[in-house]
This record gives sequence, structure tokens and C-alpha cells, in this order.
Amino acid sequence: MRVLHHLPLSPYSRKVRLALAEKRLLADLRTERVWDRRPEYLELNPAGTVPTLVEDNGLVIADSAVICEYLEEAYPDTALLGRTLAERVEVRRLTAWFDGKFAAEVTRNLFGEKYMKRLTGRGNPDPAAIRTGYVALRYHMEYIGWLAETRKWLAGGVLSVADFAAAAHLSALDFIGDVDWSVSASAKDWYARIKSRPSFRGLLQDRVPGTTPPDHYDDLDF
Repeated sequence: MRVLHHLPLSPYSRKVRLALAEKRLLADLRTERVWDRRPEYLELNPAGTVPTLVEDNGLVIADSAVICEYLEEAYPDTALLGRTLAERVEVRRLTAWFDGKFAAEVTRNLFGEKYMKRLTGRGNPDPAAIRTGYVALRYHMEYIGWLAETRKWLAGGVLSVADFAAAAHLSALDFIGDVDWSVSASAKDWYARIKSRPSFRGLLQDRVPGTTPPDHYDDLDF
């Protein structure tokens, strides 16, 4: 059976889990504590990051962007990267936005400082980084809201990996109670729609020791 090496709250792992679920592809989820630098895992993925997908034929695919591209080529029946060239460009642009810009400005400063530092024993959170993260999150929420107001889904008329990338980062932040959903009603409505999909159920069931998500986290009605 295919195996996905992941961390439950990793946005990049969550993006791939959503893509797998939307394509109705089963995977055995195996938690990988990347900070342990297990030699067996480094043989699969020398970068030592998650996620890494191992197909049942032994093919190893590392990096969430590469995995999503692979899934689209190998299992094209449910298209998640857009259908036209223009759609695919926009899906890739927004996916890079959330996995790059949003991750650097928001996820790293909030989730990284408040959760990952504690998990990996790397000291106390940096208050300046947290303040920066909150300011950036507001800006990004307003942008998500604008996208949601002008399109059916973030990248256009169809659900795509761009939606999964955004939702994956926001869901990790929401788990630790860091998303102010009052900033944008449109962003909140979009997130409610995507977290109500069957593919999101596995993410909403995740629990990790030492952290209790807010009551609305797994409430489909928000």
C-alpha cells in the first residue's frame, strides 16, 4: 500500500493529504519526526523534510509540490491543477504564494514560533516574530477574502491545489487558535466550504499531545 510520511500539523503534509483524499487515493499515514534525522528516512528523502510519498511499486516522491504534480499526472481523472493553460498558471502561482510567501511571513512566525519550537525543543518563541506574523496574517486574510469574493474557488472556477495549500496553512494556524476569522467574512465562508468537504475530515480529526484546538476547529458550521 502507498505510504505517506508526514507530520499531522505540517501544512505541506496536509496539502498532500487533501489532494490524495480528493482523488480518492488511500495512503498509510506514518508520522515522521524529522528533527530525529532517522537514517532510514534520510535514505528516502535526503532533505529530511515531510511529506514523502512512497507508492506501492516502490516509487519515492519527496516534496509536496512534486507530489501534487505527480498525483496529477498519474491520476488525472480528478483534475486539481486546472484544466486550461491559464487556469494551471494561476493554480501554480497561488500555490507558490501560500507555500512560499504565506509560509515565510505567517506560518513560520506563528506556527513555527509557538508550536514547532516547543515541539522540537528549540527555545522560547520570539515575540517580535509573532507580532510580525499577526500583521502579515491580516494582510493575507484580506487577500484570500478578495480572491473568494471574485471567484468560485481561489484560483478560479474549480477547486484546486491552490485551495488546499491555503487551507492547509490556515488549518494548522487554526489548530493553535491563531486565525482571526472576523478579518474577512469572505475568507471565512470559503474556509467553511472547503473544511466541510469529505477530504477534510482526516485533518479535522488530528490531535497532538499538549495542544487542544479551539471548539470551532472541527465544527463544520463554524
